[in-house]
Amino acid sequence: MKMRILFFIATTLATGIAVAQTTDEILEKHLSALGGCDKLKSIQTLVIEGKVSADGMEIPVTMTIVHNRGMRMEYTVMGMDAWNVIRPDSGWTFMPFTGQTKPEPMPVDMIQQSQDQLDLSGQLCDLTAKGNAVEFLGMEDVEGTDCYKLKCLNPQGKLTYYLIDPQTNYLVKAVSKIKAEGREIDTEISFGDYRKVEGDFVFAHSYESGNGPMTVTRILVNSPVAPEKLLLNSY
Repeated sequence: MKMRILFFIATTLATGIAVAQTTDEILEKHLSALGGCDKLKSIQTLVIEGKVSADGMEIPVTMTIVHNRGMRMEYTVMGMDAWNVIRPDSGWTFMPFTGQTKPEPMPVDMIQQSQDQLDLSGQLCDLTAKGNAVEFLGMEDVEGTDCYKLKCLNPQGKLTYYLIDPQTNYLVKAVSKIKAEGREIDTEISFGDYRKVEGDFVFAHSYESGNGPMTVTRILVNSPVAPEKLLLNSY
């Protein structure tokens, strides 16, 4: 009996070590495919321009992010300019096509659940410093490809599943659990068409979510961003 218990303990420990090694290897290869964690941490500003296809319309979208300071998404619907701004302590939205006549504050839960989007190095880079816990859950099929499935829990309690293609080591899907209107829902984003941009940074150039597919036309890394973009001088 003692031998069986010792064997069980040894097997469990060995399995735990193997899983830890597998998780570390997956993360290292994934981050290396994007240029490495140090390179990702050098990104201080990011501007993404593109078009979202929704309800038969092509909606121009520009997303501007300043690392850990704020994010602004601008888009035009029915000829009207709209925007959302998220900062560490607040968020604002202006959608005139819904009848809004002035900016309105975002719900607190939406602001809190969007904070990880302000981290331009990504949630899988510098895990320990950020307090993120990552676990390898095995393989999962994504449109015919068996992908690594990682579970990531951040200190704020936000849970995200990352699906990584073992051939390219690129992220192909992210599924997050968020709370909205008192309910927990899954939000899913698919990524594709990875390309290098100026500075040898690698980014996806196609995204698909509940809002519809988005095609990226331009990405600018570490370009100057005016403070007013993030409403730093107002509200």
